[in-house]
Amino acid sequence: MALGARTDFDPGQDVLPWLRAAGGAGILEANYESLHVLNVERNGNIIYTYKDAKGNAIFGLYDCQTRQNQHLYTFEKDLEVISCSVNSEKTLLAASLAQYTQGGTRNELQPGSNCLTLLAEIHPVNNVKVLKAVDSCIWVQFLYPHVESRPLSQNHLLLISEEKYIEQFHIRVTQEDGNRVVITNSGHLPRDRIAEDFVWAQWDMSEQRLYYIVVKKSKSILKCIQFCADESFKLMFEAPLDIPLSDSGFKLVNFGCDHHRDQEKLCKHLSLCVFTNHTGSLCVCYSPKFDSWEQITYSVFYLHKGYSKTFTIPLGSSASHLTEGITFLNLGYYVAVYLPGYFFHLLNIQHPDLICHSLFLTGNNKMTNQLPHSPLQSLSRSLVLDSCSGKLYRVSLDQSCLLRFLWSTCVDWEKMAALHCVLSCGRGPCFPEGQIIQWVLEAVSACHSFDLIQEFLIASSYWSVYPESSNLDALLPYSSVLTWNTDIPGITLETEEITLPLLKVHSLKGYWAKLSSNFEYAKYTNPHLHYHNSVVRREWHNLISEEKTGKRRSTAYVRNILDNAIKVISNMEAKNSEPRLIPLLQEEDHHQRLLVGLMVSELKDHLLRHLQGVEKKKIEQMVLDYVSRLLDLMCCMLETSWKKHNLHSRVLHLNRPGSAAEFEVFHLMTRILEATTSLCLPLPPGFHTLHLILGVHCLPTHNLLHFIDSGVLLLTEAAGTRIMKDLDNTEKNEKLKFGIIERLPPLIGQKICRLWDHPVSSNILSQNHVTRLLQNYKKEPRNSMVNRSSVHVEFLPLNYFIEILKDLESSSQALNDFDGDDNVDAAFIEATALKQTTMLLGL
Repeated sequence: MALGARTDFDPGQDVLPWLRAAGGAGILEANYESLHVLNVERNGNIIYTYKDAKGNAIFGLYDCQTRQNQHLYTFEKDLEVISCSVNSEKTLLAASLAQYTQGGTRNELQPGSNCLTLLAEIHPVNNVKVLKAVDSCIWVQFLYPHVESRPLSQNHLLLISEEKYIEQFHIRVTQEDGNRVVITNSGHLPRDRIAEDFVWAQWDMSEQRLYYIVVKKSKSILKCIQFCADESFKLMFEAPLDIPLSDSGFKLVNFGCDHHRDQEKLCKHLSLCVFTNHTGSLCVCYSPKFDSWEQITYSVFYLHKGYSKTFTIPLGSSASHLTEGITFLNLGYYVAVYLPGYFFHLLNIQHPDLICHSLFLTGNNKMTNQLPHSPLQSLSRSLVLDSCSGKLYRVSLDQSCLLRFLWSTCVDWEKMAALHCVLSCGRGPCFPEGQIIQWVLEAVSACHSFDLIQEFLIASSYWSVYPESSNLDALLPYSSVLTWNTDIPGITLETEEITLPLLKVHSLKGYWAKLSSNFEYAKYTNPHLHYHNSVVRREWHNLISEEKTGKRRSTAYVRNILDNAIKVISNMEAKNSEPRLIPLLQEEDHHQRLLVGLMVSELKDHLLRHLQGVEKKKIEQMVLDYVSRLLDLMCCMLETSWKKHNLHSRVLHLNRPGSAAEFEVFHLMTRILEATTSLCLPLPPGFHTLHLILGVHCLPTHNLLHFIDSGVLLLTEAAGTRIMKDLDNTEKNEKLKFGIIERLPPLIGQKICRLWDHPVSSNILSQNHVTRLLQNYKKEPRNSMVNRSSVHVEFLPLNYFIEILKDLESSSQALNDFDGDDNVDAAFIEATALKQTTMLLGL
């Protein structure tokens, strides 16, 4: 079950016991069906209605914070309630009532009208004012412009008419005789016309926004009005939608809870709603009405991205008697499309480009078994009403359930989507990182459509810093997968570009500033704006090649890069106080530190260029956290594997055979190396040394040397030193040592040779010694050189050459490099060098 559904309100448990205890207000068990939810206000208060034994319409309020009920008002008539709302101070009640009961009897409260809209003073119960007396239906909704609890001198009430207009009433109140609240301008309530000639409207209670659609020349135009804390309202944007609504009738969304809906008709009626979240996303979800249920089509307009996606799902003939309608659910970074018993589609709204980043499941599955299989109405944010039971559910992604799904699924695209879902749920104290890493290690060999290690490293690093800035989705790589050509069974997809909404307000704050920024990225950017390591790769290779050729960049430039690496490692150690089992981050590993530092430098420059409205210090810390996270994930993967196979520090000693467990860790390190090399990601310093040591344990000598030649294993000074010191001089080990020395860079090879007390190493040192002397030789006049020679041969040129070497040695003190080294015999090297020279000259 991917969704957790927490019951916020159950009338059977939260209201009925209170009614029984109240006695005087009593409700008969036979009248339980009359109890239903009318509205959920911004502060979470739930307004409900029921009828007493006499049939009177009674209004009650349930406070979700205190879990207490409160009687609001009683109309001593048998009336049907259409809509109801209470102001934030619970002093005024607005209600819209139908004068016809279900039995068809007319209650003559107001002659000549079928619908009454009333405004009542309820603190204490006092006057009632008629706002509307018309034949068409009216819906009411108080505004909640202030989150604070301070009393408001003026209240604002929206009236939504079935005749396709919306008005706002301004109601001034004052306190008299202590806490008595009365309306001061009841004779004439000022009003504003907010919208008219619309065919669809939605109220967002949590954000105090009104969305509505007008049809002009057969084109549907979505508009949004924001009601502000200063009691003003503004038209925020207009957006054309390719949705045929001209003949769809009149529909309202989230203006209370509609319990009168005919479910048989509802399931074949169009469904349309707008979802937003704090990152500045703006989605319109739409499903047209159908005559046949053999297939269902729904579209999601990603207005913040500039394109729409239309999905077609075949249902088959078994859906011909379907009574439940499709439900859209707002789940933060995701939108869920749910048809009970048929399919569940979790759509990624931050990264909707590839279908594999959204989770699609068909049939009855455990992912949704917490949701009721009855008609659902999606209210503000993640609140859902079960129209049959009257229960209110708070729906959210369940991280632990998604993790169980990860372990059970065998399909690559489900692994991809579920991994991102798990990571998007947040990084709280209970974040199951260890379990996710264990799953990655288990599933890495069974994943064929993409590199699971790459995906885990990129996705987890992204989600570790994404909450810091919403625009990072356009700047940081979200996934290692750039294209996905595999079809997902049971779903057909079409993608179309759409026109971006036109913002009507220039001074923007909060959500609107983020939405505007998303529009800018959608207009002027493309996927190539995502950071990638191509520049880092090129610069890194340049620095390494310059070192080999003896060229040097400015000391300050290289020092700055290495300082970046030091900051990253310090950042890692500060966040991880537990000692590591494996010896990573302890070695200098100059090349990997260069790569770490270069990535920090390039990523920081990239974000400073493109990330708007974020302080430089915050960006620098964000970059350190991102690169630290990347390296830490690799360390954690190796730690997890190390613990799983119960390896100890004795693995690092080379004078023992390898085990199957060590081979498993070696194989994992090879997979990590392969994953990071293609993306040019840095490795934790010490990685290559540990990898090579395990390779010596696990591989035959010829395979080990082949791995080194092919670049799978990288020789480091630390690894070479350990090999020379730990291995004895058996024939097998001599071949290995000689092969290692041959493959080491010259400067490192010189150091390593001195550690091996063997004629082969002395021979190599002698060759290098003579080569270095002759490279630095400058011809100068020498007198009586032959007479000074202690070594005399018949061949005069050789005597002369020997004297040159001796003279160079004495002047440069070349052999002093070997003084104090127990494994180096300077006299032997001198004699060997002369002998080799004789051989090379063919004498």
